Amino acid sequence: MKMIRKPELLIPAGSLEVLREAVIYGADAVYIGGDAYGLRAKAKNFSPEEMAEGIAFAHDHGVKVHVTANILAHNEDLEGAEAYFAELSKLGPDALIIADPGLFSIAGRICPEIAIHISTQANNTNYETFRFWYAQGAKRAVCARELSLSEIRSIRDHIPEDMEVEAFIHGSMCISYSGRCLLSSFLAGRDANRGECTHPCRWKYHVMEETRPGEYYPVEENDRGTYIFNSKDLCMIEYIPEMIDAGIDSFKIEGRMKNAAYVAAMARTYRIAIDDFFEDPEKYRKKLPYYREEIARCTYRRYTTGFYFGGRKEASDTQIYDESTYISEAVYLGFVEEVTEEFAGRKGHFIRITQKNKFRVGDGIELMKTDGRNLSVKVLEILTEDGVSRDSAPHAKEKLYVRLDSGGAVKYDILRMNVQEKEGKTE
Repeated sequence: MKMIRKPELLIPAGSLEVLREAVIYGADAVYIGGDAYGLRAKAKNFSPEEMAEGIAFAHDHGVKVHVTANILAHNEDLEGAEAYFAELSKLGPDALIIADPGLFSIAGRICPEIAIHISTQANNTNYETFRFWYAQGAKRAVCARELSLSEIRSIRDHIPEDMEVEAFIHGSMCISYSGRCLLSSFLAGRDANRGECTHPCRWKYHVMEETRPGEYYPVEENDRGTYIFNSKDLCMIEYIPEMIDAGIDSFKIEGRMKNAAYVAAMARTYRIAIDDFFEDPEKYRKKLPYYREEIARCTYRRYTTGFYFGGRKEASDTQIYDESTYISEAVYLGFVEEVTEEFAGRKGHFIRITQKNKFRVGDGIELMKTDGRNLSVKVLEILTEDGVSRDSAPHAKEKLYVRLDSGGAVKYDILRMNVQEKEGKTE
């Protein structure tokens, strides 16, 4: 009987706030980007001071931190790379995620004590590629998105036992091979391979015949344009046993541009699902409806299993042709920063939040707990930091104290509201 290893759950974090939620809600490791060299230049990313704080917080909770430096570098990108990696060496992350051989070489020379993981951007599609990177000193490689589970199983069988295999289990899919896209560079002058993707794969498109300039033909059935490059999102929550059987060491969730509510929900759901499977596979199977329901509470574009099961797929299985908007069943209101039983001379169960979306006194909202429960509570009172009473909270990023009708809130609980309930209210 072969040994089954429990996979690492690797969660994205685009800010210090999101990192804390990822850690609290079940990540084994988080991956973050610094001020330079990562493929999410439009994310908030981490200053050196924030990175130091985030690494300390994660390590205090037994969670690892991987830092992305996975751009495909040009000559000018190499200027300052040695200083950047020297700075990372002082901060002490657990791994660097790198795609470019030049940056790999510099990192290996400047901070050899930090493990290097080879990014999916390096097109890791076969076991000889994995062996090559292992011989260069890499500890792990991230599978190309185009691999099937059977191909990953074959890679696992042909590489050293101590080389780790990482693969995506959930999140946005790129239209281009292993995410190496030229659309953004061509249409917007922003290089996706250097962290500046403008996501033109989500834009509307028509066809124009060469000899009929200005005559546009829709490529689908409605009159709003076509989204011919728009992939569905990957979701493998129902196939964790197959992912484990393929020998994957780290389950990676995409989403360094996502907010804390999304990241916390994904971390919690996949954490519970993985733990349930290892406790009892039958328990995992029985709870599939719960996992699916929790996943659906987050923003998504409709789901696919991507390339994992191989074979030729109908385009409708992987692409979305009629829209580029996200589906969302819950609205993120904020997270609990502090709990107190008295504020501004008033007694009661108060929580402090930084408000993200509008809500009002009398609303029924939900506290998302780390153990999988969703606690329904009612908003009884909203106060500003100065103790001024409000009927509603319309201003994003405002610090507020909110009195709830019951106890049970703890620090880092996520506050959210069902979309149907929010839409059912009149302004």
